Amino acid sequence: MRRRHLLILLLCCGCASCGFQPSATVPEFNPQELVGAWVDMWNSYDLSMVDSLFVTDSTATYFSSEREGLIRGIEAIREHHAGFGFIEGGKIQGNRLWVEDMQADLFGSSAIVTGIWYFQREGEGPEDIQRGPMTFVYVLRDGQYRLAHLNFSEYDLNPDT
Repeated sequence: MRRRHLLILLLCCGCASCGFQPSATVPEFNPQELVGAWVDMWNSYDLSMVDSLFVTDSTATYFSSEREGLIRGIEAIREHHAGFGFIEGGKIQGNRLWVEDMQADLFGSSAIVTGIWYFQREGEGPEDIQRGPMTFVYVLRDGQYRLAHLNFSEYDLNPDT
């Protein structure tokens, strides 16, 4: 019996010395809350929220409906948002963004959320609302779900023109 306890102790110490840690408790995945935080960032134009929502390294990626090509890395994502007028601490503005028809699927420590985004500029009518499909990919980093990839497309408002 002592050998068995010794073997278990050695295995545990060996695992600890090689950096293995038992998996921490995985937080509940709440897509409404997570996407809601991103919507809040957009509606407040708060650039300082980018780092709390995205993975903050070169692996973060973003396909925007506003420009061609892949935006790669947190610095480029910050610059992209600054190009829309986002500032540190945010600002009051009349544009409004929201998401409908959300669906979410959890894959271990990753998740995919899809939905339809809507964006109405201040002073524009309902016929001018931009909209299109979106996909968010979340990964678990440092005990929190963070955006690793976003993909936005835009429906053509005037398909006959």
